[in-house]
Amino acid sequence: MPFGCFRRSKVYNLNHQYDSKSIYSDFPKRVSSNFTSDQLQSRRETNTDVKDESINITRQISSDVERIEALNHENQVNESEKENGMKGKTDEAPSTTSNNHEYTNGNESAINETESDFSGRYSIDSLLSDTKSLDLDDTKPKIKRRAGVLPKPIHYDEDISVVKHPKSKSDEEFIKEAIAKNEFLSKVITGKRLLDVVDAFYKREIKAKEKIIKEGQSGSHMYIAAEGEFEVFKKGRGLINVMKPGDVFGELAILYNAKRFATIRSSTPAKIWVIEGIVYQHIAKRSNIEEEEEIVTFLQNVPILNQVGMDVLGKVARLLQPEFFETGTVIVKEGDQADKFYIISAGSVTITREDDGFVGQLYKGNCFGEKAILESITRQATITADSPGTECLTLTQTHFINHFGKIEDISSLTMPPQTSIIEEDVIVDNEYSALDLSEFKILKTLGVGGFGRVEFVQHKKDPSLTFALKYLKKYEMVQQEQQHHVINEMKIQMACNSPFIIRMYKTYKDNKYIYFLMEVCLGGDLWSLLQKQPNKRLDEKGARFVAGCVLEALGYLHARGIVYRDLKPENLLIDNKGYVKITDFGFAKRLAPNSKSGTFAGTPEYVAPEIILNRGHDKAVDYWAYGIFIYELLNGRTPFRSNDPSFMRTYNNILNGLDIVIFPSHIVPKAKSLITKLLKKSPEERLGCLRGGVDDIRKHKWFADFSWEKLRECKISSPYKPKLTSNTDWKYIDFFARDNDIPPDETSGWDDFF
Repeated sequence: MPFGCFRRSKVYNLNHQYDSKSIYSDFPKRVSSNFTSDQLQSRRETNTDVKDESINITRQISSDVERIEALNHENQVNESEKENGMKGKTDEAPSTTSNNHEYTNGNESAINETESDFSGRYSIDSLLSDTKSLDLDDTKPKIKRRAGVLPKPIHYDEDISVVKHPKSKSDEEFIKEAIAKNEFLSKVITGKRLLDVVDAFYKREIKAKEKIIKEGQSGSHMYIAAEGEFEVFKKGRGLINVMKPGDVFGELAILYNAKRFATIRSSTPAKIWVIEGIVYQHIAKRSNIEEEEEIVTFLQNVPILNQVGMDVLGKVARLLQPEFFETGTVIVKEGDQADKFYIISAGSVTITREDDGFVGQLYKGNCFGEKAILESITRQATITADSPGTECLTLTQTHFINHFGKIEDISSLTMPPQTSIIEEDVIVDNEYSALDLSEFKILKTLGVGGFGRVEFVQHKKDPSLTFALKYLKKYEMVQQEQQHHVINEMKIQMACNSPFIIRMYKTYKDNKYIYFLMEVCLGGDLWSLLQKQPNKRLDEKGARFVAGCVLEALGYLHARGIVYRDLKPENLLIDNKGYVKITDFGFAKRLAPNSKSGTFAGTPEYVAPEIILNRGHDKAVDYWAYGIFIYELLNGRTPFRSNDPSFMRTYNNILNGLDIVIFPSHIVPKAKSLITKLLKKSPEERLGCLRGGVDDIRKHKWFADFSWEKLRECKISSPYKPKLTSNTDWKYIDFFARDNDIPPDETSGWDDFF
């Protein structure tokens, strides 16, 4: 997060000029008018799979209607807050954002791209009439940087058991069906996790006209309508939908305490099924552990693997992919070339041979084809799925070799070598460690927000010294339980010394604030640079240079066991030479080798599937985000973005994967190849996570002829070098009004480390 501030919530017009001064005052006219040839050509280029231009235009109109809806929501919430005298945090979910990601230059509701999709949608006519309510004041900021999500920490205790609430078989099936028909939940709650979640739901009786969730408040529970009807209201619109038995609402609460985007109340006496978000997260954590332990137990019984270490078995367990085979499906055929290994996780199979006929059956926990991961062999029998179908965990020879290399003797199988990890508390010495807080004067405010501000400061006696000084309100951090994240941010960034990472030189504290003295970059941030480019995107050469800088930063962090977790243009600064540097380590985390984090962390458009699925994550999430990042550099927008303020549609898009992504013609095949390899749903299959590590990305053909050595030595001429006249030339930087809020003292002593 550059200087602790961000933007988002674009205002678009139908001709895709992306001009913040353009608004929908003539929207109905534009819908019925003809597009120019240039506009049609632009649409052909950005939607290469759409041959019929009329279909393409219809898609664009639909997309713009969604944008209108998002803008209407923002403006109506703003007006409602003014009417009710609300200020700042009243309608926010403060626990869902980190101390570093709450800085904004406007209403926070504009940042979030709804509580649920709700089954009802609005007609185009009603949406067009809603354009009358839009604020047409062009002097107000229309674009905000994207906020990240980092909930309050959850302290998992394996000794705590989740309470099971007895229910009838029909109730269990009712809950399962409700989950199965929900597009989001059907992907997230599966397997043993589904059974445990069903057990954890409890029923609650609701009075007539009782509000279950309230728009603007932070929500921590998910609900399934059991009996009765539930009315959905949005401020400024009134009744917009009616939920019936089997409908789910509040889904986002299972990921984090999320801001509600509608009010839902019962229209008559009713009943609902309820589960608390923290209960779900404990179930998810435990089910992840139990599922991996079960698979490792299976692997210990595989003859060729029973002599290898537990670390290897754990890695193999994570490489296995589930496959389901319908009754009668031939899984392997006698005489075929073998290239895949199978473990039966549910059901059974029948073994037959041409000469002998029926040979036998295999059941859950049995395996077949294990030698195929080591060498090329032919199948010695035919294996067929029994009724009602068979589920297997599979591993291909290619996938195995990608991670462990070519192994002739399985007993020699070991984990790929781990890069040494630097000590956690090692602080890099620097020439500014003796500077005192009183020696600086404030020039400009670089960013303001709920947890503090960032100031552009200059040394009083030596004007050649300028810095960014971040103020963090201690009281607010304690209220939101963010102390650990602040300490973690400081430890990580103070220990980094890379030309591609913003330096943190020193910290200070008093009764009100923690202060971070950091390197200032007068070239501004990459997000602002993108907004000034034609179509908000970079050319091929520029994108490659920027992506190269970012990859060097990620490689540096990963070599030290650090997962960044919030890559996006808003968190990248441009220095005096035009080189790009990562800043904002509020979401970063140091992981032990082969360990994972279970915390939801990241910016919704950039989060990896395993974060949404709550499967635990590691450095692979950074490579997923890197794929999103390259796509945005080349296309001006992220591939899975939606205009749903709660991000539910965005999360659904991410879980659907690349099948829904359009690669326009200006993204060349080599770039598409790299992005595709980075956006693998399975973390273990992503480029950067294979045996070759980050070098696999450096060697990709999109980076052919790119000199990594010259980049590390900063000898490549940047295409984005700023033209600066002095060390206080701030023309590339956005500024904000001074934050005059003075926080109360906080003297509990948690900050003794600083």
